[in-house]
Amino acid sequence: MRHRIGSRKLNRTTSHRLAMLDNMVASLIEHEAIHTTVPKAKEARRVAERIITLGKRGGLANIRLAARTIRDKRLLTKVFADLKDRYADRAGGYTRIVRLGHRWGDAAPMALLELVDRPREEKEKSAPAKEKKASKGKESEGAKATEKEKR
Repeated sequence: MRHRIGSRKLNRTTSHRLAMLDNMVASLIEHEAIHTTVPKAKEARRVAERIITLGKRGGLANIRLAARTIRDKRLLTKVFADLKDRYADRAGGYTRIVRLGHRWGDAAPMALLELVDRPREEKEKSAPAKEKKASKGKESEGAKATEKEKR
């Protein structure tokens, strides 16, 4: 029985598992969204939420605790400045797991692990593209009308 056993082993040695989770959290903080398997996303979420909570508390001791996991100074600055302000009013629940279906090769369940309230730049860029497509459709209708008039 697995009573009071805290985390998943993910078929890796301890050092490999810890290094992988540290790298996943660093990537999550850098890109604000990562694609991974569901069990890895659930484990990375635990570490990421702790790091963001340390960032909200601030202080030298918490910076050093977070630096054990995130070794990039640029990302540490992001946690203790940008994310601290973004999640100041939120009491936990900084990440979201969205299930994406199954991976093609081995049918592993995949997920998108993302930070909640992240800026949506992709949709803003794609919106003008839709307008261009709509205007192209109108131009083709106008071209059809002129062809009919020529006849």
